[in-house]
Amino acid sequence: MPITSIAIDDEPLALALISEYAARIPELSLVQTFEDAISGAEYLRQYPVDVLFIDINMPDITGIDLVRSLEKKPLTIFTTAYKQFACEGFELEAIDYLLKPIAFDRFSKAVQRAGSLKAFRYPAHPATGQHFFVRSEYRMIRIECAQVQYIEGLEDYVKIHIDNEKPVLTLMTMKAIMEKLPAGLFRRIHRSYIIPLRRVKAIHNRKLLLDRGRELPISDSYLGFIQEWTQQKPL
Repeated sequence: MPITSIAIDDEPLALALISEYAARIPELSLVQTFEDAISGAEYLRQYPVDVLFIDINMPDITGIDLVRSLEKKPLTIFTTAYKQFACEGFELEAIDYLLKPIAFDRFSKAVQRAGSLKAFRYPAHPATGQHFFVRSEYRMIRIECAQVQYIEGLEDYVKIHIDNEKPVLTLMTMKAIMEKLPAGLFRRIHRSYIIPLRRVKAIHNRKLLLDRGRELPISDSYLGFIQEWTQQKPL
């Protein structure tokens, strides 16, 4: 999934390094860089992007104050030489905090995190043509992603619950069905359950509520889903 970004830093060398690193990551598009924080903020208000790389200690306005002023906040990655700002930065729900000098591996991990959170914040909605096939009752059945309520694992079988139709039962493992599903649309939350992201309405006490009222458990192995889903909510 492509990730658009800008970088704001009053140090030209820092911007040059971010530009160099961004060029090495195919899915990351660094559309603009700004040495002037005010100009960067104005650009963001007119042209929203997925990710903001921003220094904290700048002469005209701090990166923290700039992010706080934005009505629609991008996924924010602070870049700074000062550790003491970390707590305040995370209070703004920054997704990462990179200390200068920034190593490429650390930069790359921050971008990967941004990509994962973007997928949760803006899950792709199934469009015409988004479907998969399974074999059931000696025939191949086409299943539209938009119609899937959830998928249930039953030992050697998978049961696909579909809107306004009887469930489809197919001889398949949960791992195999996950490999058939379009990337970014579904998540596994339990050894026995896979859910479409677009149908999740609430999570409470390790229970997930779907849009049709069905409640499913989230197992210990997939508790990370709770934090990821929470972070994808609009800021």
